[in-house]
Amino acid sequence: MINVWFGLGRVLNFALSLVTRTRHYEYQNLYIMNSLRNKVQLIGHLGADVELKTLDNGNSVARISVATNEYYKNKAGEKVTDTTWHNIVAWGKTAELANQLLKKGSEVALEGKLSNRSYEDKEGVKKYVSEVVMNEFLSLDKKEALAAPF
Repeated sequence: MINVWFGLGRVLNFALSLVTRTRHYEYQNLYIMNSLRNKVQLIGHLGADVELKTLDNGNSVARISVATNEYYKNKAGEKVTDTTWHNIVAWGKTAELANQLLKKGSEVALEGKLSNRSYEDKEGVKKYVSEVVMNEFLSLDKKEALAAPF
């Protein structure tokens, strides 16, 4: 009888440790997934020079247009390029650095979050805008990367 209870205790202990490990794994995945919420990563080329503005409060804002390309073959076997344009906004020091390091045609890797907003134009029509608020970037142009002012 003692061996049965001892064996049952070991089974219960193992089951409890398995549940504990599973919960830890779930919490770890939950933490990882929370860090991935609303994260955008793009690699593309600038379609125009960076537009830098300084606001009345002294804060800087940059607007950047980035094109990403996707390549595939259609049913006829022809290579097709699908280009998507993204509106990028950067604030503060990130905006100033983007203005210094990036120019039309530059290749850039960037990370930020997706932002949706609306506004009314001069005629009173409500417009909707989706843009990426950039918080980090890396110039992939070799010459600019070597001449970075860091």
